[in-house]
Amino acid sequence: MSTLGTSIPSDYVPGYARAREIDPALADRYISYTTVGDPEADAVVAYLNSLPRAESVELTRQAMDFPDRSELLRQHPLVRDFIASLNDEPDWLDQEAFHAAYRMFHHNSRLVLAGMLGGVLVEGFSTNISKSFFITGRLRDSGVRRLRQNNRHMVEIFMPGGLERRGEGWKLSVRVRLIHARVRNLLLDCEDWDADAWGTPVSAAHLALAISAFSARLLRHMAALGASYSDEERESFMQVWRYSGYLMGIPEPVLFQNEQDALRMFEIGGICEPPADLESIVMAHALVRAAARVVGIADPEQSRKLTSYVYRVSRSLIGGELADELKYPHTPTWGVLPWFRLQSRYERLIRTLWPNNQTHSYIAQFSDLFTASQYDDTGISYRLPDHPYSERSTWY
Repeated sequence: MSTLGTSIPSDYVPGYARAREIDPALADRYISYTTVGDPEADAVVAYLNSLPRAESVELTRQAMDFPDRSELLRQHPLVRDFIASLNDEPDWLDQEAFHAAYRMFHHNSRLVLAGMLGGVLVEGFSTNISKSFFITGRLRDSGVRRLRQNNRHMVEIFMPGGLERRGEGWKLSVRVRLIHARVRNLLLDCEDWDADAWGTPVSAAHLALAISAFSARLLRHMAALGASYSDEERESFMQVWRYSGYLMGIPEPVLFQNEQDALRMFEIGGICEPPADLESIVMAHALVRAAARVVGIADPEQSRKLTSYVYRVSRSLIGGELADELKYPHTPTWGVLPWFRLQSRYERLIRTLWPNNQTHSYIAQFSDLFTASQYDDTGISYRLPDHPYSERSTWY
């Protein structure tokens, strides 16, 4: 019998009951974190928001780039102590073990990124996390930039040294944590957010589910698309994501330990989640239709053809049941993934034999969707949103 009482957000009550029949301990743990944010980061972001914007941005930059010699940081102990706490690496961390993941990621980078768009991100939007994105309008207003920022984060954590203290992957993981905290703060004060039904915006539960998808589910989608990796590389890949998730503030009770753990979290958390609704549908379609703009295709007919192809690959990855829930077009999927794998191997061979050859097929365009990362001229941006609606927020 659950001991959570009446604290369960109403949207989760039916799914939670089903999940408890399978794994009551994990179901309890997942649901308990639907009403939890990130107390440490939430407090830091509230404090940063009390400062003049320019000072807040500069303080964050110095905290990230040179905390040991920042006089400004010493004047703000709350921020100083928060950053210092992240310097204490968890006992389970082994940076040397990441090297296998670096090799695997860059050997399969096109398929990693295609699996992320066509599978993992769409699956993520089938949960209630879509409500945060829908209300803020992050994909509707500046979707290409947001997707490229997400890509840059992933690329940087898989760079050698990226998750060391001075690495860009480390800094971007912490930046993601601060942005989540700020969005959480804004949505809690927004009349559009229904806390009784949905719990806490960008909750620890949703972040735990997301990091499980980015790691274990992505491995499965990559394999379906033709990626190859060893057991050592697969375990290393999981550990890179685990440490990035730790830096993003995911509490250890819901942060996976290994691939099996992550898959179980994805399964039980997914059962707890309510069925895909309007927000999930809108966000999934916005994501797929952003593909052509990310690639830079302006021609309407070429854009339409690529979008149709992405729908077919995505349906093949996520399965017909979820695709139907998300109102995907009813397109045939027989042979889609085998053909994708064949084309991927062919184009890999062509690039090896003729490095200057430019492929223009839909498979090439789809696989390269995220190769354009968002690199700002001024380096990493430490600005935070200042309005719940993206179109009314200052650029960040």
